Amino acid sequence: MRNPCQIDESAILGYASPFTQDSDRLVLGDDAVVRSGSVLYLGSTIGARFNCGHNVVIRERSSLGDGVSVWSNSVIDYGCKIGSDVKIHCNCYIAQYTIIEDKAFLAPSVSVANDLYPSLEESKQKMRGPIIRRGAQIGVNSTLLPYVEIGESSIVGSGSVVTRDVPPRSIVAGNPARVIESDYSTQRLLERLKARFSRYGEKLD
Repeated sequence: MRNPCQIDESAILGYASPFTQDSDRLVLGDDAVVRSGSVLYLGSTIGARFNCGHNVVIRERSSLGDGVSVWSNSVIDYGCKIGSDVKIHCNCYIAQYTIIEDKAFLAPSVSVANDLYPSLEESKQKMRGPIIRRGAQIGVNSTLLPYVEIGESSIVGSGSVVTRDVPPRSIVAGNPARVIESDYSTQRLLERLKARFSRYGEKLD
């Protein structure tokens, strides 16, 4: 850390787990903000301008790019790879071996799984979380099952359970999640937003 970081007094930097090796170090980039109750484990690498809320846990052997925000009470388990400018909202759980690419957004209470059959040792040996591609947006209280791929710039509606791959630039929703719109346009999203605002007597500038 070269430039000043804001580290609250009760935050823990460099926590050792049973998996920690003697050579493990915590690398924390410049201009980080780590708030009270948060724990960053040894063995992880976190880029510049990291910003976390309260009671955030970043487990060992995870890598986070620059400009990542992780908000209160969220957990990033070990062995995850997270790109730059990713936003992870409150109360999210990111399971081991999950990949999240640049500029993805996870709304509050998103849960990510990585074990297809937890009672089987063979399944445990092949644990892998989903891949969330660049710019994907995951809605509130959604669940992503192991091995699925969330395509670039796709949108997962709130409360969805994603059991299969999501194509790029598509909108999915439901349990199980199904495609409700393919190759959506930003203009179409703006039209929907204006229509929704008009119901509440609001106007979009």
